[in-house]
Amino acid sequence: MADNRFRLYSASVILLLGIISSSFNLQGIAAENLSNQKLTSRILQNEIVKKVNENPDAGWKAAYNDRFANATVAEFKRLMGAKLTPKKEYLGVPVVSHDRSLKLPKEFDARTAWSQCTSIARILGQFLISLLLLSLVTVALAGHLNISLSVNDLLACCGFLCGQGCNGGYPISAWRYFKHHGVVTEECDPYFDQTGCSHPGCEPAYPTPKCVRKCVSGNQLWRESKHFGVSAYKIKSDPHDIMAEVYKNGPVEVAFTVYEDFAHYKSGVYKHITGDNIGGHAVKLIGWGTSDDGEDYWLLANQWNRSWGDDGYFKIKRGTNECGIEHGVVAGLPSDRNVFKGITTTSDDLLVSSF
Repeated sequence: MADNRFRLYSASVILLLGIISSSFNLQGIAAENLSNQKLTSRILQNEIVKKVNENPDAGWKAAYNDRFANATVAEFKRLMGAKLTPKKEYLGVPVVSHDRSLKLPKEFDARTAWSQCTSIARILGQFLISLLLLSLVTVALAGHLNISLSVNDLLACCGFLCGQGCNGGYPISAWRYFKHHGVVTEECDPYFDQTGCSHPGCEPAYPTPKCVRKCVSGNQLWRESKHFGVSAYKIKSDPHDIMAEVYKNGPVEVAFTVYEDFAHYKSGVYKHITGDNIGGHAVKLIGWGTSDDGEDYWLLANQWNRSWGDDGYFKIKRGTNECGIEHGVVAGLPSDRNVFKGITTTSDDLLVSSF
């Protein structure tokens, strides 16, 4: 009973992100070398909107998103903080697969499956930010407790152990930080407000914030505000394994290649149509389904405020590794430490293989 209660959670990390797989196909994340003329041009282009919307096979609609109305390609590129992770970072990291006999629904949405966990549906603001440490925002245990964890703790205190601070980094290292050092609550060390960034580290003009290891409230102790992980792992790239992981354990972290046309996404099932490779981006995968046109998709939460895309969310083609979306999926399990007493975690249902 305790194990079942414990597994009713969602732990989603979108953080100092890099690509998860050491064998990631470099048609993915690595951005093209863009000219100065290209970098100073506007990211939003009427030509791209027209090319997508006039393509009968596109499967999605493009629009002139107000989110990036005045942004240049260079400014948009600062949002792409996912980095290729060195192979050594994956030594000893397990690869998880799930029982093929598990029956999965045709569609699934973690927001409704765990409706009591409101932070699954939280869309944060990230504009002209040179990092992808966006949110370790959700740990909901026993289906009752909803804990938002501090982005700032990971950014400032994991720092260069996780990568390059505000300039991005490696997700598996951040998961290890969560496991070994813990992350304090957002209440203890806040970073974002409900409408966007509220910390100077949110702008590329500022350096990585300093780690102060002190709660903003004098009534809270840093050490007592820590929450921990018990495992960090990669999920096998097979769509069934990714779906099973989300279905059983909650949202996962994925990274993919962003092209210029993605900035224009408004609705539908995205697949790359046109534009240059801008870089790697990491987001939260929360579900899946099939469109009215019969196209299988993943459902994901972006972090560019609700004015972008479909109220801050987007769908991308499922089953073909579109833009590398299925090649680097990472997740972990939270510990009951500082949360519950008398609950132990197990992973008997996880089938772990080596690289």
